[in-house]
Amino acid sequence: MSEKLREGLLLGLGNPLLDISATVDDDFLEKYGMKPNDAILADEHHKSLYDELIEQYKADFIGGGSVQNTLRVAQWILEKPHIATFMGCVGKDKYSKILKDKLLESGVNVRYQYHDKEPTGTCGVLITGKNRSLCANLAAANCFSPHHLDDPENKLLLENSKYIYISGFFLTVSPVTIQQVAKHAHENNKIFMMNLSAPFLCEFFKEPMMAAFPYVDIIFGNETEADAFSKANDLKTMDRREIALKMSKMEKLNDKRKRIVVITQGADNVIVAKDDKITEYPVRRIPEDKVIDTNGAGDAFVGGFLAQYLVGRSIETCIACGIWAATEIVQRSGCTYAGKPNFVP
Repeated sequence: MSEKLREGLLLGLGNPLLDISATVDDDFLEKYGMKPNDAILADEHHKSLYDELIEQYKADFIGGGSVQNTLRVAQWILEKPHIATFMGCVGKDKYSKILKDKLLESGVNVRYQYHDKEPTGTCGVLITGKNRSLCANLAAANCFSPHHLDDPENKLLLENSKYIYISGFFLTVSPVTIQQVAKHAHENNKIFMMNLSAPFLCEFFKEPMMAAFPYVDIIFGNETEADAFSKANDLKTMDRREIALKMSKMEKLNDKRKRIVVITQGADNVIVAKDDKITEYPVRRIPEDKVIDTNGAGDAFVGGFLAQYLVGRSIETCIACGIWAATEIVQRSGCTYAGKPNFVP
C-alpha cells in the first residue's frame, strides 16, 4: 500500500559521528601511529588529530554515523525535507553544531540529545592516495538515554512515525531504547527495521540483538555479517541463501507480515528472503578505476531502499534503488552525493 509522503514518516536512531576528512601524508599517519586503511578507536594520543585536520589540512565535514548516512541518502532521493527524523546523542560543542547544520542541509529533521560532559563523536578520515584510515572517537554517541523519548516533542515524533530504523551499532549504546521503540512499533503495527551493522555485534552483543529480533520486520546485513549471524545462532549453514531464509523464519511477534531479509555481497548479487522464497538481484558493476571509496556503500544501499519502500514501491524497485544509490556513493569520497538524483524506477 502506498504511503503518503509526509514529514516524520521515518524515525532513525543511531550513533551520530562527524566525519572530518582530509588528504594527508604518510608522516601524518606515522605521527598518530596509524597505517594505510587502518580503522581504530581513538585514545589519548589522538586527541589533537581532529583539530590538526581542520586547521592544517583543509578538512571536509561530513555528517557520519551509519543511520545518519542512510537518512541523508533517503532524503536526497525523496527530495522532500523532514520525511526522516534522526535521534542520537552529541556533546555541547562546535562539532555538534557543524553536524546538525550538515544534517539539516540534507533535509533530515534533527533531534539530538545533548550530553554535558562528553564531546560529540568524531571520525577522522585520513586519505593517502586511494587508502582511507579511520580514527573514531564515539564519545557522546555512547551516552544516549531513553529519557530522550520522554520529551513531549520527541514522544510525538515517535508516535507520528510509521517506519523505525536502527543500526546494530546502537545495541552497544541503549538496548533499553531499542526495546522501547520496538515494542511501540509492534503495538501500533509499524514497520521496525534493523541493520546487523558489524560481525562482532552478532557475537558479542548477541543477547540484545536477539531480544530485538522478534520485532524486526526488515533486517539488512552484508555477507560477513550474515556469516557471523549464522555462526552465532548455530544456523548450521554457511550458504547465504539458506541463512537469509532461516533468518526470515525466526520468531516474529507481528504475524501480519513475514520478515524480509536483505543481504548485500559487495559486487555480487543481493540476496532477498521474502514470503518463504529467495530471490537474487545482480549488482551493476562499475570499472575499478571509478571506485573511490566503498565506505558508506551499505548505508547508501539502505537509504535507497527506504526511499522507495516509504512510497509503497515493490521490493524489486527498492532493491534496484538501493543498488543505484550504493553505486553512486562509491564513486565519491565518503558517504556523499551531488546534484539531483536520477534513479528511474
